[in-house]
Amino acid sequence: MITTKKIILITALLACQFAYAGEKTLIRFGALAFGTVNWELTAMQQTGMMETEHYRVQVIKMANPQAGKIALQSGAVDMIVADWIWVSRMRSLGRDYTFYPYSNTTGSLVVAADSPIKQLQDLQGRKLAIAGGELDKNSLLLQALMQKQGQAEVFASIEKVYGAPPLLSQQIQRQRVDALLTYWHYAARMQAEGYSVLMNGTDILRGLGIQVSVPNIGYVFDRSWANNNKAAIQDFLASTRSIKNTLCVDDSAWQRIKPLIRAKTVQVSQLLRLKYCAGRVREWGEKEQQAAAEIYRYLKKLSAKRLTGDAETIQPGTFW
Repeated sequence: MITTKKIILITALLACQFAYAGEKTLIRFGALAFGTVNWELTAMQQTGMMETEHYRVQVIKMANPQAGKIALQSGAVDMIVADWIWVSRMRSLGRDYTFYPYSNTTGSLVVAADSPIKQLQDLQGRKLAIAGGELDKNSLLLQALMQKQGQAEVFASIEKVYGAPPLLSQQIQRQRVDALLTYWHYAARMQAEGYSVLMNGTDILRGLGIQVSVPNIGYVFDRSWANNNKAAIQDFLASTRSIKNTLCVDDSAWQRIKPLIRAKTVQVSQLLRLKYCAGRVREWGEKEQQAAAEIYRYLKKLSAKRLTGDAETIQPGTFW
């Protein structure tokens, strides 16, 4: 027989359970439907890591990176993946956003295997497709490198074509452009098809004298919100690091996300995995943040502050 005392005890236990469940931090994550971060979120879903004792993740699909930024600013999501340049600029405008590194993988400058372009000076008078736009960071840093090497006139002579990565991949395949500066996963697909990588973003930084790897993109969220939910955010970020490692060492985990990768061949899948895993952030500290400050100075100068805003340096609090 269930006594009144037992009913009270059961009620108390259920109340404790509901209170405990209610303490979990909801993380509304704005993610591109076809972005690489979606690979990880799907893998986390498959392994039961979308909810722990500290957090629960709700994925909200975004049409493009700009939509993610708008959603974060409007309060529709709590976290997105973006770059620290944008975070610094938003902080200079009074927003309390902060950045935690996601990946070291960089874009690449791609040419056809039989292209006469073997070095940067061979770009003289050529047509270069640039993924993104006029303020693409890799493009600005390439310009900085060519200026440093005394090739400013060569860069000025290049005909630049801007557009979305898939369209520009088609342009080089149809020989309508001579070279392509594009995002890492598009470059990897082209490399698997026989195209050559002339240099990548890391090579450009090395040419500028920056010897440490600096993550370009990361998790972006409100700093005050994160500090108020520190256990949940730290737990979530630990989960993302764990799932990255799982995808890199566990073949079955990689196979389970293959529909998202959309690799037409085994070679493409293997190369995407290799590049993805090479982008894991091994170190993130004072050296990397000092290097980021140096990159910021290049980008501020070459974009005439259009990319960075008026702030002379990276804003305090940009890095979490």
